[in-house]
Amino acid sequence: MEKSQLKYVYLVILSLIWGSSFILIKKALGQENGNLTLTPLQLGALRVILSGVILTVIGLSSFKKASKSDYLWLFISGLLGTFFPVFLFAYAQTEIDSAVSGILNSTVPLITLILGAIVFGISFSRVQLLGVIIGLGGAIGLIFAGMEGNPDQNYLFAGFVLIACCCYASNVNIIKRYLQNVKPLAIAAGNFIFITPLAVIVLFLSDGHSLDYTNPQIQKSLGYIVVLCIFGTVAAKIMFNKLVQITSPVFASSVTYLMPVVGLTWGILDGESFNLWQGISTAVIIFAVVLVTRAKKEKPATD
Repeated sequence: MEKSQLKYVYLVILSLIWGSSFILIKKALGQENGNLTLTPLQLGALRVILSGVILTVIGLSSFKKASKSDYLWLFISGLLGTFFPVFLFAYAQTEIDSAVSGILNSTVPLITLILGAIVFGISFSRVQLLGVIIGLGGAIGLIFAGMEGNPDQNYLFAGFVLIACCCYASNVNIIKRYLQNVKPLAIAAGNFIFITPLAVIVLFLSDGHSLDYTNPQIQKSLGYIVVLCIFGTVAAKIMFNKLVQITSPVFASSVTYLMPVVGLTWGILDGESFNLWQGISTAVIIFAVVLVTRAKKEKPATD
């Protein structure tokens, strides 16, 4: 398949997988019963550890072919692209709806453009700058509309999602600039080889080793985590790394086009409330992402 066609196939598949990850995080936490089955630290640590085991098994030989000079960037990419976000999203969804998390995640292309311009020297147009301003306004509107429509939820936790988005945006620029010649599987495996030991430490510090894994509720949560690991982390991460390499950081991050729709659909099906102003804010964010990703193709970052 031609690269021009393949990139859109990757885009749609990733949107469906990652758009579904927010409801899976919610279910893994056990929030449907009003109580947390797992803490955010336990969920994040287990997700990294299980994904690390899978990727080490299937990707170790590929990782060994990577240059040792890439190891530092593989570690940094692992921290920004996976380690920090898995905990940030888990903490965020203890207070805000999964649909809102999915929609706020669509600000990644906007943040990618900002960081790409400031840190990595990627050019941008006035229209793209306008898109960033509009998008950030939409994100703020979504947060305030959520606060009004769901006064029992602490929307300050939406800040965790935005921090995670900054991590994702930094990661796509790092992959494009510093890991362009490393195979996608080697990047994914390398990421987890470096961050899995950190996740093991977090699991022990959060008493994850003392959980009753024979408990049906915990087993149910683990089932959701396994699905998250196989599809939302392992398969999607390899695919996303490839997408970044064959396109650009901003195009790759436009996977968030469809993610809000998928995330919102799952949220509504799960009984989450969503008001008119949140809908308007969502439309504003998506419009801004269109401006940023379509207005002007940025120059690829160079070493």
